[in-house]
Amino acid sequence: MNKLPAIVTAIEGEQNLHIIAFDFQGATLKMMGLDLPKGLHVGSHVVLGVKPSHIAIGKNISGDLSYSNQIPATIQTLENGALLSSIVLHVGDTKVQSFITCSSSKRMNLQVGDKVILLIKASDLFVQEVLDV
Repeated sequence: MNKLPAIVTAIEGEQNLHIIAFDFQGATLKMMGLDLPKGLHVGSHVVLGVKPSHIAIGKNISGDLSYSNQIPATIQTLENGALLSSIVLHVGDTKVQSFITCSSSKRMNLQVGDKVILLIKASDLFVQEVLDV
């Protein structure tokens, strides 16, 4: 499980649906959820979670994408297995892991040191912990 330290910058809500914005390493992340975690407010320090299988990787992207969360990163390690590739990336001083299919890794010709974009749907991001409750 990836753990991303962040600060809440905005909370929008309508009925039970909320869109929460965060500052993570200078990048804006957005999360969509039904209920607000206890004690969460603008300015809260949190740990966000996202499964490695929910992080897509883009290389040489052009055009608009519907992904709310697009984070520049650098590939630190890449291990191709029979079916899946495990990729560890640097986002500032945070390490993030992604699992993609080995065929995608090879098709994209991913290499250690490549600059890529991490793509995370707003519905795949969640607040794992509110640190200042």
